[in-house]
Amino acid sequence: MMSTPENSPKSKPPAPSAKPAELLTPDQVLKAHCRIASAPLTPELRFHLADPASQLWREDEDALIAQGLPSPFWAFAWGGGQALARLVMDQPELVDGKRVLDFACGCGIAGIAAAKAGADLVTASEIDPFAAHAARANARLNNADMQVLHADLVGCDDGWDVVLAGDLFYETEAGAAITDWLESLHDRGATVLIGDPGRAYLPKDRLRVMARFEAPRAGDLEDQDVGAARVWRFHAEPRGLPEMD
Repeated sequence: MMSTPENSPKSKPPAPSAKPAELLTPDQVLKAHCRIASAPLTPELRFHLADPASQLWREDEDALIAQGLPSPFWAFAWGGGQALARLVMDQPELVDGKRVLDFACGCGIAGIAAAKAGADLVTASEIDPFAAHAARANARLNNADMQVLHADLVGCDDGWDVVLAGDLFYETEAGAAITDWLESLHDRGATVLIGDPGRAYLPKDRLRVMARFEAPRAGDLEDQDVGAARVWRFHAEPRGLPEMD
């Protein structure tokens, strides 16, 4: 017997497609998933940091990306950034009256400390828009005058007197490019300070330790038990700018 509309099996309606994850905005993350707190080495400063009570920080990387949130390194005060901040606040003559760059600033801790220590102009840079937004919010929170650029400044030179670079050396290729650029700034006379506990890709053979601080781990994202947060400098003497004929 031929099927007719009356006697043919009824087809099931198509299953509804999974609802895409709602994209988060930087403001939403700061307001709903962060709390205002201080880092152990800088109790005089305050930041929007990851709220341990929020489920968001327990999500895996894929779940965060699905919500439009890159890896939230900015939501933690890493040991290298804390060490840089503590150093410039304890030794304000390093930055007082100078033009300072806080490169790959994360939450902005080093740049904010430099501004509070008397730097003439502080610029912070970040390639992550969430981090740039958080750094601006943290600067306002601390009444610190700091401009934040959403930009990759590797290879650039705006004549900074001091360059602060914290917690950068996680990958071989990126670390090598950043090292060469930072060393070129050092060679022309900038004071380049690198905050890092001594991670695998830090070019230790080209650096010397300038200061040591005790800092706890920055949550579960840290890949080692960071007990000694260090500030490093290039050990080679600056070559300075080439002489003009």
